[in-house]
Amino acid sequence: MTNYREIIRLNSLGVSRRGIASSLSCSRNTVSKVLQRAEELGLEWPLPESLSNQIIGEKLFPAENISSNYLMPDYSQVHKELAKSGVTLSLLWHEYSEGCRNSNTIPYKYTQFCKYYHDYSCKTKATMRIQHKPAEKLEVDWAGQTAVIKNNITGEPIKAYVFVAALPYSGYSYVEAFLSMNMESWIQAHINCFHHFKGVTKILVPDNLKTGVDSVSWRDTTINRIYAEMSSYYDTVVIPARVRRPKDKPSAEATVGVISTWILAAVRNDTFFSLHELNTVIRVKLEEFNTRPFQKKEGSRKSVFLKEEQHLLIPLPVQPYELATWTKATVQFNYHISFDKMYYSVPYEYIKHRVDVRATRKVVEIFYNSCRIASHVRKFGYPGQYQTQPEHMPEQHQRYLKWDADRFISWAQQVGESTTVVIKSILTSCRVEQQGYRSCLALLKSADKYSVQRLESACQRALSYTPNPGYKTVHNILKNGSDRISGTSGEVKKDQASEYEITRGADYYRGKDR
Repeated sequence: MTNYREIIRLNSLGVSRRGIASSLSCSRNTVSKVLQRAEELGLEWPLPESLSNQIIGEKLFPAENISSNYLMPDYSQVHKELAKSGVTLSLLWHEYSEGCRNSNTIPYKYTQFCKYYHDYSCKTKATMRIQHKPAEKLEVDWAGQTAVIKNNITGEPIKAYVFVAALPYSGYSYVEAFLSMNMESWIQAHINCFHHFKGVTKILVPDNLKTGVDSVSWRDTTINRIYAEMSSYYDTVVIPARVRRPKDKPSAEATVGVISTWILAAVRNDTFFSLHELNTVIRVKLEEFNTRPFQKKEGSRKSVFLKEEQHLLIPLPVQPYELATWTKATVQFNYHISFDKMYYSVPYEYIKHRVDVRATRKVVEIFYNSCRIASHVRKFGYPGQYQTQPEHMPEQHQRYLKWDADRFISWAQQVGESTTVVIKSILTSCRVEQQGYRSCLALLKSADKYSVQRLESACQRALSYTPNPGYKTVHNILKNGSDRISGTSGEVKKDQASEYEITRGADYYRGKDR
């Protein structure tokens, strides 16, 4: 507000208008207007003490200070209503505006409404505590102080990092120690915390640690993909605290300090040889902390939580969240991706595409542009194993995959009994069954060139030579036409052959023209 009284005083001392404007951080035009109006009204220094700066302003510029029909809200009632779940300043302003219209008064705009409430809350020393609603937020953090576990063999001390979670409304807390602050520990800590509370709050307020937040700026915040997936599974949302703003999560910060005193300092002289032993003692100390009576009000953190907050938490899903890791991979020319030294198939249309891989202890899922394109049971054991689904293969590869011994034998049975015997002979003669597939296929496909009847005859003749004929034997018979020789057309009679020891006969040497 312009200091009218000081402008008139400095003018009486002979200070220039430029000097007055510079001294009071206002424009020279404002100084000129004030002095001009003061001269018109006959206001000269010294002014009576009863004339405050506000009264002087009303005298100088009455048109700008005419009282209006604006209705000042009852901010004590606004303050009480804000403590209720789901109530916001925007909702209260709409209700206030509606009331003003009914009473023919002018409501303040929303920005002015919020400004006056802020002034009221500052005067009444209102803090963020009044904005906490039951089951709305859960503040989480790693404690700065660590616990110590000793190696039961070497006696070497091992650091144990302490996870702390607190509900701002009731102050009910959860504490657990881990051997690492990595993503697996961070997610598992949340899962255990949710099951301890038997529910989930609407909002999670973590610090800007790397396991929770990938990047943060004043414009945008990118939540870690695994952390965001976990929060979505439990139907909650992550809203990190601002950078270097510990007051954004005061309950967790305060609980960290209290935990350091009531739990970690209390067990400083105890020796633990396992994480289980440490967490067992922490649970006992935590129960004492949560059930300790308040100093300035009735009840304890646990009693307030059980009475006013627990029933408002979001129910837990039937199955707890299973930690999943995300990575990227490129689909190879054999339409497989490599993950953890194992190979999993992908539809061949995605060859050379970059895909996202989500893996749990049981399942490996593959995504392209956020759409799942493949899912496999996760393999363990010796590296280099392949998990292939036939529908992911090209059509010609699927046809090759369908060839097996039963199919070749079934095909041979349609030709004849002798052909079936030859096919079985080829398959059993190989050390590995698959080695005979090409020979079987070539033998059966020869029926397209020579006919089914000739193939069966050739196989029958080959079996008369050897009990284990191969593809070459049958092929030579078909090529030479030996399968066409019958007992009456050209085959020498047995008695004639035995008497003269002639196998070809006289007709052979006589020639075609004789």
